[in-house]
Amino acid sequence: MSPKKKPAAKKSPARKASAAARKTPAAKPARKAVKKTTAATKSTGTRQKSASAAGSTRATAEPGKLNFNHAMIYLKDVGRGVDFYRDWLGFKVIEDYRHEGRSVYARLRAPGGEGTLALHQAGPGASVASDGVRLYFEVGDLDDFCNRLRKRGFYFTQLPQVMPWGWRHAYLNDPEGHEISLYWAGDLRMKKSVMKVAREAEASD
Repeated sequence: MSPKKKPAAKKSPARKASAAARKTPAAKPARKAVKKTTAATKSTGTRQKSASAAGSTRATAEPGKLNFNHAMIYLKDVGRGVDFYRDWLGFKVIEDYRHEGRSVYARLRAPGGEGTLALHQAGPGASVASDGVRLYFEVGDLDDFCNRLRKRGFYFTQLPQVMPWGWRHAYLNDPEGHEISLYWAGDLRMKKSVMKVAREAEASD
C-alpha cells in the first residue's frame, strides 16, 4: 500500500502578494508619457494654426468674388527696382529669384498692409513705359514720410498738397520712370469724390 500524499502547503498571503508582484509588468517610465502628451499638444497646436490660416484665407478671398492681388511692373533692371522699393519706400522682400546671379523676378509686400508688388525682368528690347498707369501707396504721416525721403536726397515731381478731389498727394517716379503717388485720403477714401469746383458752386447757391 502506497503512502498517502501530503496535501500541498497553502501559500501565505505574503507569498501570494510577492508572486503577484513578480507577474505584474513594471511601470513604464513617465518620460514616454510626457513625450506623448507633448506630441499631442503639438499636433493640436498645428491643427489650430492650420484652421486659423484657412479662416484667414477665406476671409480675404470670398468664393466667386474677385479680390485684387498684386500689380506687376516690368523693369530692365529688377535688382535696382528691389533696392528702390525696399530701401526707399520700405517694402519687405518676399522673394528674390535670380538667374546667373542677377535678379529677374521679385515679390515685395507693403510695409503697412498686405498689398504686394511684383517686379519682372523685361524682355530684350521691350518697352517698360507705363503711360496711363500709376501706382498709389497710402501713408498716414504723408508729409513726414516725404520729408524723410527728401532729407536723404530723393526728388519728388510734386510735394504733398491737397488735390481738387480732397485727397493729399505727392508724386514721384521709380528708377525706370514708373509713376507713383504717395497719398493720404483718410475717411474720404471710400466716399464719392467731389471736385473742389463743384463744392464751391454748391456753396455759392
